[in-house]
Order: sequence, then structure tokens, then C-alpha cells
Amino acid sequence: MDDFGVYAIFGVDEPPQQILSRREGWQSSTEIQPSVQLMVLFTRGDWGKRDSVSVELADERNIPINMGKLTPFNKCLSWESGEDGVWSSGATLTVKLIGGTTEFLDPGLALSQMECTPEYIPAVPALRECPGKRKRSQGEEKEEEVNEGRGKENICPKASEKVTPQRQSKNNHRGGQTRLFSQKEEQTATSSSQSHKAKGKQAKTPLQTAPLDKPSGRWGQTLCPIDPQTAILIGGQGARMQFCKDPIWKLCTEDLSWVPAETLAEGPTPEARIGHTATYDPESKRIFVFGGSKHKKWFNDVHILDTQTWRWTLVEAQGKVPPLAYHSCSMFRGELFVFGGVFPRPHPEPDGCSDSIYIFNPEMAIWYQPIVNGEKPAPRSGHSACVMQGRIFVFGGWDTPVCFNDMFMLDLGLMEFSVVKTGGTAPSPRRYLKSLYLLRVNCHKE
Repeated sequence: MDDFGVYAIFGVDEPPQQILSRREGWQSSTEIQPSVQLMVLFTRGDWGKRDSVSVELADERNIPINMGKLTPFNKCLSWESGEDGVWSSGATLTVKLIGGTTEFLDPGLALSQMECTPEYIPAVPALRECPGKRKRSQGEEKEEEVNEGRGKENICPKASEKVTPQRQSKNNHRGGQTRLFSQKEEQTATSSSQSHKAKGKQAKTPLQTAPLDKPSGRWGQTLCPIDPQTAILIGGQGARMQFCKDPIWKLCTEDLSWVPAETLAEGPTPEARIGHTATYDPESKRIFVFGGSKHKKWFNDVHILDTQTWRWTLVEAQGKVPPLAYHSCSMFRGELFVFGGVFPRPHPEPDGCSDSIYIFNPEMAIWYQPIVNGEKPAPRSGHSACVMQGRIFVFGGWDTPVCFNDMFMLDLGLMEFSVVKTGGTAPSPRRYLKSLYLLRVNCHKE
């Protein structure tokens, strides 16, 4: 018997109430009284072939104020009255079952949505190179023609194969799109291929892969703090040149725990990438993801993740900005300030480094380039930048073969660069670093 159900607890002292079951249909709505201070939603029973349960919280005017998903890997959601975006004068809770049937799915035959071990794909060893300018020799050009279409990608600096991300080739059939938060299309294609091969033969039982309790090993990712207790991990590339199949995680610093967060987000998700930036705006509580690279493909798109509704939005921006990777992105007064980075050039020219400033205005959805005066930094990538007191401080980075340890300051009021003269011993030249602004508060006892 199918005993799957969705339950809710309205208040600390209230018992659980079943709000959705098989006999009651696939969708239900429940009124929430203003007196309810806490609500917990959870599932009980065998999920079978069901995909998820969509949850929407709407106010008295039927305007959605919070959304989420229950899945086999995320079986509980909670809201508390008084939080930002949560009901204050009553609300309506709507739950809807998505996908699946009433049949059971044998857990022993189920594959986890987050695979631990990526598929091994052999590749031809290459010389170590990094994402700055690089020169292509005649031998490399011939090798590149032979390997064209194999979809080679940036790999970890400690790995044996080092290839700079290049422009997407029209003949590259391995450069298909990979969603950050969903592998349903890949799973469907894999299942179809396995079914085709299994005709006339005894079917093999697939191995079960255990869910991850922490992110898989990776590089080229971003870790973006959104409040004092929470940070969001986005993207990255793991072993054997494979992009991570568990691309988004939530870090809770209170108990130092990781939670897979890909099931929470809806909307058009970014394509898998490395070398991008993720910048949080505390005013709008949104994360802005810009740029990056994947195989021979470069990006100049902007994706926004609303951390209140957990919905992705792809911005159709006006203006011009080149595809960039390993750049810096700083938030100041609601605008994104992008500096430096690597950009592609037509073959056989080497990839170039930028020394330009590009500004994105989210309200107008437009890119523009300001007039910048003063002593500008040399073109670079892999540098760090942080905002302090109306200024952007830039340190380090590199432009092949030069690695920097200089520091520049951009006055955001005057839009003027200047060299920062520091005392003491400067850090050694370095690239792919990060810098952070720490606020110091002095407390005095009376």
C-alpha cells in the first residue's frame, strides 16, 4: 500500500496534520492563520517514482511570498512568522506533487541524483598552461586540430593535463549544455542508452551511489556568503576534467554542516562553468553570477539567484561586455564593478588579459563602461579585489609570464586609479588569490 504523505505542523504545540495523500489527490491548499508563528512541512513514507513536492506560500492577495521543494534528499522545510518575505497577516499554503506514479521504485535499483564518481574519459596529456596569455606553437596547433571536438577543459593546477579554456568550436560535439541544478536530461539519455544495449540480454542491476554529505573535490568554484551563518557554493570542476555533478551547496557555519541546495532553486540555471564570479547584494538579497568558461566556451551572461524565493533568473542585458573568466566583481551601491580577467581571441592569437572596468546596473539591466583616469593597473587575471570605504583595492594577479604583487586603488567617486604605497614587506607575487574586508568594532565598557 502506498502510504506516502505530506504533513505540516502549525505551531510548536500543535500535532502534525496530513495535508496531502494519495487518496486526496495530487494538490491541496491550506489556510494559515495569522496566529501561527511557526510552520514545519515534511514528508513520510516511500517516495516511489515521485520527483518532488512543490511548495508555495502566498499572502492574502494570492501573491507568492516564499517557495521551496520537498525531495527524497530534502524532506523538510520550515518557515517562521516575522522573517523577511514570510506571512504576517495570514497566508495560503499550496503543495503539489510533481512527477512519478503510485508505483514503488525498488531503492536497490535507484541511483542517487548526486553521483560521487564521475565517468572516466581518457585524454591526451598536454603541457601545463594557465588562463592568461599563451602562445601556440606549430606543434600545438597541429595537436589542437587532431584533438578538436574532444571538449578538453581547464583542469586542476596539480593535475597532469593543463589546457587553457578556448573558444567553443562548431565541431565540438562534447560541449553540450550542463545544468547546474538538474541532471534529469542526462539521466534520461543514459537510461535510454542502457535500455537499448540491454535488448536480448539479461539486464544488469545498476549500482546504488550513496548521497553526498559534503561537496565533492573541485576547483574554479565560488563560495558566496549571504549572512553571518550561511554561504553558498556554486560550480567548479573536479577530477578527470569533469564538471561537478553536485554543483550547489549551502554551508551553515553554526554547526559547520553542508546541505545540498540544488533542489531548492527553480528557473533557468547557469550552465556549468569555472572562473566565474558570484557576488551577493545584501540590499536585494540576490547573488549575481557572471562570466566564466567551459571547455572552449566563454560566457558573458548574468544569472541572478534570489535567496528569498530560491529562483534563478537569466538577465537579458543591454550594452556590451566581453566574455571574461578569472576576473573580479565588486558590489557598490547596487551596481557590479567588473575588472580584468581573461578573454578569448580568434585563433591563432593568444588569449588576452583585460585592464578595463565594466559596470552592470541590475535595475536598468544594462552594461556600461565608465571613463577612468589615473594610473591604471596592467592587464591581469586571477587577481583579488575588495571594496572599502568607497574604494576598490586590487592586488596581485598575472598576465603570462608576469605575476604581480602590486596594489592599486580605484576611487569610486572620482573614478580614478592610483598606486597604493604600502609599508613593510609586501606579499610575494601570486595569482588566483582572494581578499576580504573585515569590519572591526570596538566596544567600551562604562
